[in-house]
Parts: sequence; structure tokens; C-alpha cells
Amino acid sequence: MQLIELKNVYKRYNNGVTALCDVNLSITKGEFVFVIGASGSGKSTLIKLLYRQEKPTKGEVYVGGINVAKLRNGKIYKLRRKLGIVFQDYKLLPKMTVYENVAFALDIYGLKTEEVRRRALKAIEQVGLKDKLRSYPDELSGGEQQRVSIARAIVNNPKVLICDEPTGNLDPKTSMEIMKVIESINTDLGTTIIMATHDKEIVNKMKKRVIMIEKGLVSHDTMKGKYKNESA
Repeated sequence: MQLIELKNVYKRYNNGVTALCDVNLSITKGEFVFVIGASGSGKSTLIKLLYRQEKPTKGEVYVGGINVAKLRNGKIYKLRRKLGIVFQDYKLLPKMTVYENVAFALDIYGLKTEEVRRRALKAIEQVGLKDKLRSYPDELSGGEQQRVSIARAIVNNPKVLICDEPTGNLDPKTSMEIMKVIESINTDLGTTIIMATHDKEIVNKMKKRVIMIEKGLVSHDTMKGKYKNESA
């Protein structure tokens, strides 16, 4: 089943920069995909198209059957409910505990207190922070804070987890620990993972599908790939 499809996608910004040029991609349910490329290659633009932070200038973007390119602003929430998003900076609420940060993500759904608690505890356990429920963000290490943001992203059982440089602020050892958490979400929950990264060591160790964006074009798309350097 094709969960994500990009068909003849172009993205040109108002300043005249063409970030993506005739991109065609399909990602299947349950895949783990790295999106790599230098700064300015179009990698981040591609990721932003998936959660409708940006709209394509031309072409079609489908996520879970939704044509994102034609989605009205008032309906973006329907798309975002299918997604979990993890950023480089953790975006945690400083005056809330670990549990409260994760449970807060469920408030908009109007769930009963018992259901919120069940889902939040399950997500926190999945990322290995069961013993930190009552801790505040400033009491946690960077890696632990990123685990909280991952728990928050998966608490509503999204079809797709989009990770935008999730290890960018972490040391190599902590980065690999975070990648093990993300891989477990892929294998244990069946969640499709799409991750933009500059981290060559992670990409080379994990041997997942690798899509390289170079000057707005897909230059490589390899199963069990490695990090390829941009051509001169």
C-alpha cells in the first residue's frame, strides 16, 4: 500500500528559488526512509510538504490518501491527526511534567481521562521513560527530552512519524539511543518513519532506504542504502 506519493512535484519560493524540481516518490506503509542532502538541497522543503507547512507550486502530494496540495487551511488538522512530527528542538512545555507534556497532545480529542492516561503511559513506556513521569523538562538530559517529544508524537498512534533532524542537538552515543527508540516504533508499532538527517554514521549503520535530494532533484533512491556525498 502506497502511504505517501509525490507526483511531478515542484516547489518554487517567492524569492525565485526552486527548491524541488519534478520529484516523484512513493513510500509504502511500514517503511523506514532516510531523506538526506546538503543544506539548501530541498530536503527540508520535501519534509515540510508532507505535513503541509509548505504547499507545492505544481504537482500532487498524497499522505494517507489525502491530497495535501489541495487541502484547505481549515482542514489541515485532519492531515496532522495522521502524523507525528519530531523536530531537532524538543518544543516541550517547560512548566509541565513528562506525563503532562505527552497527555496534553490528546486534549484536543476530547477523550476520557482514563483513555488519555492509558495512551500517554503506553507512549512514555515505548520511549523508555516510565521512571520520569513526574520530571520537568529542565530536569532531563537532551536525549531524555527528545524521547518525550517522540512519545508526544506517537501518543495518538499516527500512521506516519516525520522526524526532522531529531538527533541534531545530541552527541553520537545519545543519537544512536534515540535511533533505537525510533526503530522500535517502526518495528513494534508498524509506524512508517520518514527522517531527514545529516548524520552519516546513523544512516550507514542502520541500512534503511535512503533518498538523496540534490539541487531539488532525487539523485539517489536506494534500499538498504548508505550516505552518499553530493557530487561536485
